[in-house]
Amino acid sequence: MNTISNPLLADGELPAFSTIAPNHVLPAVESVLADFQAEVDRLVADPGARDFDRLIAPLERLEERLGRAFAPVSHLHGVKDSPELREAYSAALEKITAHSTELGQNRALYLATEAVQEGPGFAALDRARKTLVEDSLRDFRLSGVALEEPARTRFRDIQNRLSRVETEFEEAVLDATDAWTRAVTETELAGLPESARAMLAQAAQEHEQPGHLATLKGPVVQAILTFADDRSLREQVYAAYNTRASDQGPQAGQFDNSARIAEILALRHEAARLLGFASSAELSLADKMAGTPEKVLAFLRDLAARAKPVAERELGELRAFATSELAIADLQPWDVAFASEKLRERRFDFSEEDLKPYFPLPSVMAGLFALAERVFGVRLVERHDVDTWHADVQFFDVLDGDGRVRAGVYLDHFARAGKRGGAWMDVCRTPLLDGATARIPVAFLTCNFAPPNDGKPSLLTHDDVLTLFHEFGHGLHHLLTEVHWPSVGGINGVEWDAVELPSQFMENFGWERGALDSFARHWQTGATLPQALYKKSLAARHFHAGLFLVRQLEFGLFDFRLHLDYDPARGPRTLDILDEVRREVAVLPPPAWQRGPHAFTHIFSGGYAAGYYSYLWAEVLSADAFAAFEEAGVFDPATGTRYRREILTVGGSRPALESFVAFRGREPEPDALLRSYGFAA
Repeated sequence: MNTISNPLLADGELPAFSTIAPNHVLPAVESVLADFQAEVDRLVADPGARDFDRLIAPLERLEERLGRAFAPVSHLHGVKDSPELREAYSAALEKITAHSTELGQNRALYLATEAVQEGPGFAALDRARKTLVEDSLRDFRLSGVALEEPARTRFRDIQNRLSRVETEFEEAVLDATDAWTRAVTETELAGLPESARAMLAQAAQEHEQPGHLATLKGPVVQAILTFADDRSLREQVYAAYNTRASDQGPQAGQFDNSARIAEILALRHEAARLLGFASSAELSLADKMAGTPEKVLAFLRDLAARAKPVAERELGELRAFATSELAIADLQPWDVAFASEKLRERRFDFSEEDLKPYFPLPSVMAGLFALAERVFGVRLVERHDVDTWHADVQFFDVLDGDGRVRAGVYLDHFARAGKRGGAWMDVCRTPLLDGATARIPVAFLTCNFAPPNDGKPSLLTHDDVLTLFHEFGHGLHHLLTEVHWPSVGGINGVEWDAVELPSQFMENFGWERGALDSFARHWQTGATLPQALYKKSLAARHFHAGLFLVRQLEFGLFDFRLHLDYDPARGPRTLDILDEVRREVAVLPPPAWQRGPHAFTHIFSGGYAAGYYSYLWAEVLSADAFAAFEEAGVFDPATGTRYRREILTVGGSRPALESFVAFRGREPEPDALLRSYGFAA
């Protein structure tokens, strides 16, 4: 297949999604990898290619071209999956993983890169170029460049196998999510708000069934667990959702990830040991801010000591309320969201549903764009001539203050079949400015909101609004970079436990009255959010913050200990470690049949292995960063300019701590995080 006939090899500004077919994937990837390897061979053989311009810059061009070919494929695998695409994606990913591992073990290339660092021109390089060289040498070492046979081949085989099994893990979760449905009778709809009923009716229509249908899509599960009066329905949905891809529940054994979890953990541990690390947790920390397992565990356990007493008090109050007011004497996990919502309504005279009419998606997006212009000086302008993968997808140019187009972003908002759950930002195009080549960054921003229905726009919960702001924060980090080397530009090269700083930072604006006034308008009347309702939501902001935080601590400790304490002689001990962690931090342990780890894609297929603690670690940074805006004025453009310059534009070109200090004038302090949860600092 030549460049003309294969859209993945075309040199266009943006991918031609409507023309991409599964049979394009493998030929495109094989072609790019062949060119990549040939150029590496040429560079290694050229004794003159021992400086940045003649060695590192060509390698960055090669990386950018590979990303340009594969990013659309990876994205389609997440938003428009099919058996044919899945097969092509898996085969291509296996080849890319093998290529990456072989490249990382190329000693001649490592020595050539080392010569760049030791050469006379290195001291004169700017910070981004120096960091790129230093990161490359570190990554060589973490890829096993120093390994001898047979360890060298074994390490390479492990990486290839891990790539395949992690992909299979994610696909099993998607399949299990799509496979389960349950008809919901009119009686069982009691308690569900109109928006949730419409969602269930739409699900039935999509499955060509009458009436209403429960699915395991996130918005449906959340609505049923929060509002359905029928306790049996809540329990069945909870059980189906929390046993996905496992040996338990209604699909027991059908998509079971148990063996994949065991294999993934064993392979990660073996790879870490080959590189000289005691565990895959220690290997994970080699390029993170935290640095040592002791720091991570101390951080999580310190938070747990503060949060658990609060969570225990909250749970005690909830149990008492459920017993006296809801006739639920034995509060179970499938009752918690339901009882919490009822208690919230009683305590604050407020329900999350009260806010939804004020958060129509088009208005929220307009307000978010206005905020970006006000604080960061950029405008987003929709383009209608862009080829997309679904009719609902939008594309926006990102314009700087001078009107120059500096980036672009795709927005894909709605849940649908064949699309994995959750919300995420990913890279479509990396920035590259190298001689005559100038490529601007382009991002994918993906959510799973309830789609428009029966003439109503998509109405968001406040949590949905915060999710949107979160992913947009990631997007700004990528889109506003001024580092034009792919490996250290935008989100690339940023320590994993700091990469959530810009995303969590943006969530704070979703609570500010001044920001809400720009978009929180009733979808029918256009009225702004009433002050009384805003005050109620603000009062309820910290409602059950302790319960939320101990849940996050459970995830973080479980993930970290799972990788830190792995012993090949004992196997994964997945459920045993989970039980130990729950005894330490949880206040309401779930039933023994619950299988949350089996659908925990963040750590088994999503890049957060031994790194889920990063959400809380970065939240310290983000809360403290936003405190600077609170001190100067939340929408202060000078503070926004400084934040953009010191945090967003520099990407991974310097350590995240250095960037934070450049913005804040000091190292981060945890008090702002504790205040954000309503805890005494």
